[in-house]
Amino acid sequence: CDGSFFPSLLDEMSAVVGCFNEKAKKLLELHLASGFKKYVMWFSNRCHRNHGQLIQQGKDLVTYAIINAVAMRKILKKYDKIHYSKQGQEFKAQAQSLHIEILQSPWLSELMAFYMNLRRSKKNETAMELFGDCSLTFDDDQPTLSCNLFDSMRVDISLTCSVCLDTMFDPVSLSCGHIFCYLCCCSAASVTIVDGLKSADHRSKCPLCRQAGVFPNAVHLDELNMLLSYSCPEYWEKRMQMERVERVRLAKEHWESQCRAFLGV
Repeated sequence: CDGSFFPSLLDEMSAVVGCFNEKAKKLLELHLASGFKKYVMWFSNRCHRNHGQLIQQGKDLVTYAIINAVAMRKILKKYDKIHYSKQGQEFKAQAQSLHIEILQSPWLSELMAFYMNLRRSKKNETAMELFGDCSLTFDDDQPTLSCNLFDSMRVDISLTCSVCLDTMFDPVSLSCGHIFCYLCCCSAASVTIVDGLKSADHRSKCPLCRQAGVFPNAVHLDELNMLLSYSCPEYWEKRMQMERVERVRLAKEHWESQCRAFLGV
């Protein structure tokens, strides 16, 4: 009640989510690596050289997310009960709006896609135990990634881009945690596909939460991209053709503007 409880809890939540994101990112980079990069990464990560160990680390990360989500829910519920207040629930709503709740992490959706891609390829039967009931559904052409994690705890992640209002293509997670199509991110950040998101102005804001400086550290969600491509192949083929045409057009416009600037036209 001295005013330090919720700020301390917010710092703790940020640290937990940051740890989860970092470890999940390393795990998935190791899984997706190919060629020379794969051998370098596997050599530097000697403890994760076989597929079974990668699966086990994925399970540990999911368990870590569930334990922290359950703990946070109980802490806030207990606080409201002891102090006869609604501050705990208000704090939870604030954390969700700031996108720092661990179940909102884009890396959790990547782990879910990782599991579903493994289940599809049937590389390892232990992958079946990574999540509970996990599925990708299309309701009126609106894709949703859903999973039952623990008891009544369920995660539903919409895979409809909030900018183009279509199924996400080449999904990118901004540092605030919101996910959009790569081209939509470039458009929102006012950068060309040639320059990329790293060149975005730090004053550029997320289209949803309006947080500034979220574009330069954006990451591609490759497992999610693969899952969507497998789940709707006909749509994906059409979208690939459309994206290819659009990227060529944007690249052409960029280089034409660069030539005009160089020639002083």
